[in-house]
This record gives sequence, C-alpha cells and structure tokens, in this order.
Amino acid sequence: MKIDRRALVRAAPAGWMLAALPGAAWALDLSQVDALAGLREALGRGAQAAVASLGKADGFMGNPQVHIPLPASLKKVESLMRAMGQGKRLDELELALNRAAESAVPLAQPLLADAIKSMTVDDARKVLAGGDTSVTDFFAGKTRAPLTERFLPIVRQTTDKAALARKYNDVAGRARQFGFVKEQDADVATYVTGKALDGLFLMIGEEERQIRRDPVGTGSKLLQKVFGSL
Repeated sequence: MKIDRRALVRAAPAGWMLAALPGAAWALDLSQVDALAGLREALGRGAQAAVASLGKADGFMGNPQVHIPLPASLKKVESLMRAMGQGKRLDELELALNRAAESAVPLAQPLLADAIKSMTVDDARKVLAGGDTSVTDFFAGKTRAPLTERFLPIVRQTTDKAALARKYNDVAGRARQFGFVKEQDADVATYVTGKALDGLFLMIGEEERQIRRDPVGTGSKLLQKVFGSL
C-alpha cells in the first residue's frame, strides 16, 4: 500500500511536528506549542497594555518616561525664543507634539496583532532564550518600519494644525544646514513619529519585564508555565 506522506504530515499533531524540528528538546515539560502560544499571549498583553496606556489624553504628555520634548539639539534656539517672549508658543508646540503621538498610537494595534500572528517556532525559541525585553525586540524588528509609515500621516496632520509646527520646521531646517539639528529632527512630524514609537516599545518592554518577574500575577496558567520555567 502506498503511503501518502503529505496526508500524514497534515494529520500529525502540531506538538509532534514541532518536536521534530532541530533543537526541540526544549522541553519535555514545555512543548514548543506551549512556548509559542505563551509568547503570543505575552506579546498580545504587552501590546494592548502599551496602546491603552499611551493612546489617550496625557498618555505621552503626562508620562515622564515617554514625554516628548523639543529636540535636544534645538535647546539653544528654544532658549532664545523664550527670551524673546515665545515661551507660550513653544509650550503649545510641545503639547501638540505629545497629542499627535497619543492620536497615532492606537493605529499600532492591527500591525502588532499581525506581528503576533506571524511569529514562528524559530522566533519563539529566540525570544524565549533572550533577555528581559526580547519580546519587545521581536516587536520592534517586525513592526518599526511599517508603523513609521502608518504613523507619519496622522502625526503630520495633527502637528500641521499648530502654527508653530511650520515655524519649527523652518527654524530646524535652517539649523540643520549648520549642523545644529540632526536630519531626522529637522521635520517635526518625523521627529514625533520616532519618539512615539520609542515610547510604544518602551512601554511594551515594561509590560514584558512585569510578566517575566511575576508570571503568577498574570492569572494565566499558560504564562505561568512558559515564564515560570525560565
């Protein structure tokens, strides 16, 4: 009787297939199926917590960890403008920068969800064996570039509403010619987009650390099994 190998592969339990992969001893106690499912759950929790924390009023503005200031390279210009009575406008711009980031962050959720779904056994192995923020590093590697494309239009739309945003771009553009401002800081929307993503990944990393520190506190048996075994 001829054996249909493809049919056998399709019928094989997922755990058996994963265990057949190189390096799968991972675990008589922790199967690769459990590891992958657990890391996906951790990723989902981290993403949801970060988006919920940042994607609201004062998510950036009121959080010192992620608050977006004017670029450090513009500090000399900022001091001069404040001395000329432009402090209120600078404060308004800084608020607008943070509000723009808060508006953009919820757009991250679908992309982060896609990154979770695309996670492979090999990804899981690397993430599980990594450090305290290896899950976050996985997120960043998968989503930073597409998130930048998604964030930039909404950030630009928001910052364009602030009259000082145009002045900022003019001043920063001139300063860049003399080497005072980095190229990526010369456009206010690009600057805010970068800072928004920095804040997003920072908060995902915080959630990851908490899960690793106290998997029991998550209330998830799967997370306890995966991270409690490390």
